[in-house]
Amino acid sequence: MQESVESVVRMLESYRGRDKVIRTVCYGSQLVGGVLSQRPESEASSRRLGNSLLLFSAQLSHCRTVLRLFDDLSMVTYSHGYGLGPQDEDWCVRWISVLTNVADQLYYPCEHVAWAADAELIKVKSDKWWLVSDVLWGTSLLLGILRSVRVLLLLKKKLKTCGDSGGRSRLRSQMRWELLSIVSSAADLSNAIHWMPPGFLWGGRFPKWLVGLMGTVSSLIGLMQMQADSA
Repeated sequence: MQESVESVVRMLESYRGRDKVIRTVCYGSQLVGGVLSQRPESEASSRRLGNSLLLFSAQLSHCRTVLRLFDDLSMVTYSHGYGLGPQDEDWCVRWISVLTNVADQLYYPCEHVAWAADAELIKVKSDKWWLVSDVLWGTSLLLGILRSVRVLLLLKKKLKTCGDSGGRSRLRSQMRWELLSIVSSAADLSNAIHWMPPGFLWGGRFPKWLVGLMGTVSSLIGLMQMQADSA
């Protein structure tokens, strides 16, 4: 019990860990709130609780947006450190990663402008900036899925030629994590498309609980991966 509490504390003390926890609580609240808010009028107390959870989720989402105002420099540092990728890495994985870094780097300033417009700090319409941000986020997620698929194919080839049982076990573990990454990115991509203008695929058609479900699935996988990385 004490180890679990200490693990949670360590996670909350780091920016990346705290963001993942806030994200999970945010989408979890939206999932439960979305379900409860659709209860019949006879269950007024459940509906009120659901609406409160939706408001709580919106506040946490706004909190994450404000905190991302300070992410640009760390993203620049990461992109600069990766550059064009290690020369011994597969060329397809390298270039997909480079394009992903470009999309992520452009995402932050666009979101900052949209946030500043909503906060009435600058006099521009925020709608188009939120749209550009969503497109960049969706592009990054799609590239992430393509990268994981490519990595899976490479791992599968290695698995066929690997004779060491320990090596095969490690390769299978890596393949499972890549599959989870695909599920996580696909869940987020479904939400990114939902936030596109109506008429584009299923833009605007998800109920609140489904947005919460997709985000919760993605967030829980992110927490699992973070725990595995720190182990």
